[in-house]
Amino acid sequence: MMTQENTFFDKAALLLRLGLGTVFIIGGLSKLSLLLSSTHQAGMVANYMGTTGYINELFQDYLFSNGFLTPWFFLTSLSAFELFSGIALVVGLMVRPLALFYGLLLWTFVFSLPVDTVPGASVGVKTYTSPAIFVQIRDITLSGMMFVLFNLGAGAYSVDKKQGYMTGQADWNALGLLLRFSLGLTFIVGGFFGAYAKIPTFATSQLLLAAVGVVLVFGRPQFVKVAGGIIVAIMLWFMLTKLNLDKGVIANLNSVKREFALAAAGLVLMKMGGGERFTLADLISRSKHVFGVYKPVS
Repeated sequence: MMTQENTFFDKAALLLRLGLGTVFIIGGLSKLSLLLSSTHQAGMVANYMGTTGYINELFQDYLFSNGFLTPWFFLTSLSAFELFSGIALVVGLMVRPLALFYGLLLWTFVFSLPVDTVPGASVGVKTYTSPAIFVQIRDITLSGMMFVLFNLGAGAYSVDKKQGYMTGQADWNALGLLLRFSLGLTFIVGGFFGAYAKIPTFATSQLLLAAVGVVLVFGRPQFVKVAGGIIVAIMLWFMLTKLNLDKGVIANLNSVKREFALAAAGLVLMKMGGGERFTLADLISRSKHVFGVYKPVS
């Protein structure tokens, strides 16, 4: 029997699935359009393997020193998988294994980013000078969203559901906590560290970003719902600012691909809130309970 709660979970899974799937469809199409072009493939490979790319020297040595795997083949294969897995997420096929796989894979972009953050050091080449986890904070948020999706299942209008793989019997207090914390990290980092290089701030006031992040982490469900609406507005605003009529459609979409997923997470929080667990009110209540239990007898 389908309860109202299960219906909400179905819709939440659908929104997350569409947002996350869109990220990988756009990313896969964008990369393949360049990697399969004889005039652009060399530049694309250099862009990923360079000192301002995404794969540091340690990972390059590990991946390509055997002489069998080439950077072009690696990037092309990964991009093709990215495209097809994005389509699978959108249609709701094999959602749980894909969500689990990407939930772990997204962290590799943190470890593989070439960075130099030693204070006062003279960098011989142009590279990232902010901590990798801050530069890639949106991918950490996407990872958290993937784990929420893994627990929810494919949700409404999905191939998996038609095949009998139902939406999970989820505890929204737990999953809401994971979703609002994951999303909150991006806004807290943007709010408090946005002045540093390559930190995403969405063309928005750092003060507003910090406030939204704090509300997501500590706020009651009704406040988290408001923050979710603000996130959707920020993402739409940022997409508008990134629109460049001199670029093609794919290039424009690629510049805001992660923001589709962040907007989807905002919509879910608008509808369902972030649960009661470890909000400020809950932390105060837990503290009172602990002190009450251990209060010495007079």
